[in-house]
Amino acid sequence: MFARFRERLTMLRLASVMLALAARAEPTEQKPAKVWRGATVEDLHRQYGVIFGAHGNRNAASHLWSTWVLDRASQMSASTFVELMGGFCAVSGSIVRPSEYNRYRVTLPTADGAGFARGFMHYCCWPCVCDTQDFIHADSKTIETTDGPRRHVFAVLGDPCAHEEQLDAPFVQPFGFRTTSLRREAPAVRCEGGRLAGATFSDGGHVIVALLFDANVTSTADARAAARARSPATPTPGRLSRDGAGRSFHDELEYAAMCEARAASGYNSGMGEIFRKVAQIAPIRGGARRRLAGEAACPSAEPSSGCGDGAGAGASASASAGGDAASARGDVASARHDAAS
Repeated sequence: MFARFRERLTMLRLASVMLALAARAEPTEQKPAKVWRGATVEDLHRQYGVIFGAHGNRNAASHLWSTWVLDRASQMSASTFVELMGGFCAVSGSIVRPSEYNRYRVTLPTADGAGFARGFMHYCCWPCVCDTQDFIHADSKTIETTDGPRRHVFAVLGDPCAHEEQLDAPFVQPFGFRTTSLRREAPAVRCEGGRLAGATFSDGGHVIVALLFDANVTSTADARAAARARSPATPTPGRLSRDGAGRSFHDELEYAAMCEARAASGYNSGMGEIFRKVAQIAPIRGGARRRLAGEAACPSAEPSSGCGDGAGAGASASASAGGDAASARGDVASARHDAAS
């Protein structure tokens, strides 16, 4: 009797193993997002532990915030989608409660190089403006909402998993001066099959990190003219501007000098090197981050920063950065002269 019991137990174990192996062999299908009733940024923030898992580290991981909302866009109205996309910082991944005091007007080059897109972004702190100017581009994607399809312009980055080995490259943190790596400091930046895990990709195949609110896409010439026209005679960081629609915001051009000073001090404020290290692994368009009048000069110490007109590696990047810096300063000087006359 005991022998028969052992035989049955062995058969049950074998059956269990075979079922497990069969399940692993079958391809897994993408499951639709579970129904979520969230409607406010506070509801989104309550999902922090779900989105970032056990480690709870959101460094340079705003792509996970974006994907959480994008995956559930079909369950919400178009206006709710827009509201929720304002609940986090594109650069740091920090929680943000959108208001006029953390709304910044920025102008991003389009990922296809055809022009620029001007709109608003919500940040956790002002240094994110500088990092945005150096690395982030704009690209489109159409999403489904309960109000029907909506085409939006998003803030995007290149996929760092194009060179996954760079996640293990050692670097010295400006805070505490300790040697570390992106694998350690940004554990949510993971690669699966050569692509950034958990990311949603734009029409051009770039990583979506935020929504560019109320975006207006223009030609390069029009964008440069607009930047010169609005360049402040006396840049005043922290000053709120107001547009024709009555929206208050910070203009990125107010922060040009502060961004240059931050670069000179080794990016020892804001997210520091973490976001920048991730973003410069695979910059969009080979690092051709074109500048507008009044933006901070390109950091010549970072030839692969994605800053400058057609910036490449080494000396050519430094030369391009220097030329762009001179051009930007000339544009600002011209705008100030026009304002004074």
